[in-house]
Amino acid sequence: MPDLHGIIYAYHSSSALGELVFHRTSASLPFCSRYRLIDFALSSMANAGVHDVGVIMQRDYQSLLDHLGSGKDWDMSRLTGGLTLLPPFGQHDSRIGEYRGCMEALAAERSYIADIKQSSLILYRGDVALNLDLRAAYEAHLASGCEVTAICTDHPFNGGGERIRFVPDSDKTANRMLFPGAENGRALCSSEIYIIRKSLLLELIDWCRSNARLHFHRDALAHYLESGAKLGYYIHRGYISRICSAEDYYRANMDMLDYKNRADLFPTERPVYTRVRSSVSTYYGEESSAENSLVADGCFIEGSVENCVLCRGVRVKKDAVLKNCVLMQDTVIGEGARLQYVVADKYTVFSDGVVLSGSSGLPLIVPKGKSV
Repeated sequence: MPDLHGIIYAYHSSSALGELVFHRTSASLPFCSRYRLIDFALSSMANAGVHDVGVIMQRDYQSLLDHLGSGKDWDMSRLTGGLTLLPPFGQHDSRIGEYRGCMEALAAERSYIADIKQSSLILYRGDVALNLDLRAAYEAHLASGCEVTAICTDHPFNGGGERIRFVPDSDKTANRMLFPGAENGRALCSSEIYIIRKSLLLELIDWCRSNARLHFHRDALAHYLESGAKLGYYIHRGYISRICSAEDYYRANMDMLDYKNRADLFPTERPVYTRVRSSVSTYYGEESSAENSLVADGCFIEGSVENCVLCRGVRVKKDAVLKNCVLMQDTVIGEGARLQYVVADKYTVFSDGVVLSGSSGLPLIVPKGKSV
């Protein structure tokens, strides 16, 4: 697919994620024991033959840099093009501080976008767990004849609160956009992923800059639709979750314990790639047990694990009991500890005999590197 260029938003982390994003952006959050959220955007593009991708960053992106490297794991390490990491404020007149909206972030990288050789772009959120058939979406975009195609779902999905929605017309396009609170049962939920013609995006960037507008939906896209234009849509029918809060993060990881959700998100025909790390196989002690759990390689399990997602290098010592937990890399659970509904960041240590319990609606978050 040589005429499509990828742009991934990795500059923003919702404040509702709290301590999970104190040291990283939400796009680099560990997910499903061995992946990062940004892997889904990169893999969707790689599987469709899109190898020129820009990643817009702003703050707390060291973890993201460590994970992405040169882009080799997604076949995006190229002499020309390939993966490009876009640091904040690419223009001299960019506002100092945080991007206040998507259009301000795009405006900061206008010179990069103007130099893109492809005629269309895919704008992709980095905090969405979604395995998109981008080839099919791009073919639908071309068939519609529209300058913009929205990737939508016809079913509700977890995360991110209320949705931007589009009302479909009989000709498989849409010219009405509904904001949260508007009632319409026929509307399609937007994943906030769009295929857009480069020339139109540049026009919208310039219009927003000249009119002090900051946001893609309420400003740029609303202005475009108010001019009488229509947009196309492509319906994604598989699993999707947007990670905008600690509850979203916990629920999405728990969703992966269901085989149907895993099959939707990790179909064999569109594999999900991630950074390769060589580790030994997980060790299970003679008295250990593991039930309905996802356990990455390099773990050491001597206790009991039930309905959990464990990342690489987690150590569960003798007589420890874990239920409904998400533990990130190199977490250590002491002997006889009891944990339920806990999300532990990397390098966390739980002492022998400690008892902690959250709930499915309010999981207990333990920050990176803490000792409990």
